[in-house]
Amino acid sequence: MRAGPQDALIIVDLQNDFLPSGRLPVANGDRIIPVVNRLAALPFQAVVATQDWHPQDHCSFPAQNGPWPVHCVQGTEGAELAALLRPEPLTAVFRKGMAQDVDSYSAFADNAGQNPTGLKGFLQERGVTRIFVCGLAYDVCVSHTARDGMALGFETCVVADACASAATPPDDVTAKLRAEGVQVMQAEMLMA
Repeated sequence: MRAGPQDALIIVDLQNDFLPSGRLPVANGDRIIPVVNRLAALPFQAVVATQDWHPQDHCSFPAQNGPWPVHCVQGTEGAELAALLRPEPLTAVFRKGMAQDVDSYSAFADNAGQNPTGLKGFLQERGVTRIFVCGLAYDVCVSHTARDGMALGFETCVVADACASAATPPDDVTAKLRAEGVQVMQAEMLMA
């Protein structure tokens, strides 16, 4: 399998607050960066990144009885993309989770399905029919992005070794995604 003009790489939430020293750390989140950088250098039609970009009073935070520690607040260092993620290959960055009253795990729309990010149209305008998803966290935002991508009609592949999981064992995430029809692969399959 090779990346080509019909393909896009979606790098999900590879942000400082999700790295081991961040406010909502994903174990081994930093270890995927070299793999992601190698993937981003392949001849994709588009390489896009997403950012959680939350207001200070976001519904997912403890003060609003949300499930997550305060993270990726708009304009903070924690919300910035990881410093070791090479910016040159990025075609665009899409921000999500900006509405106070609804969270947004998927790169395509919020959890209520009401506020699209514009990613779908961006990819369609470029003739993308297949997406490769990687980033953080495998069991949350990566999985939601993959499911939505498939539901929107994109052939969808997740690059498992370019992901790190927050709480669920990676093999369990892989098994669930495959059961739902999402392709799961290793980066070497694209780099061969």
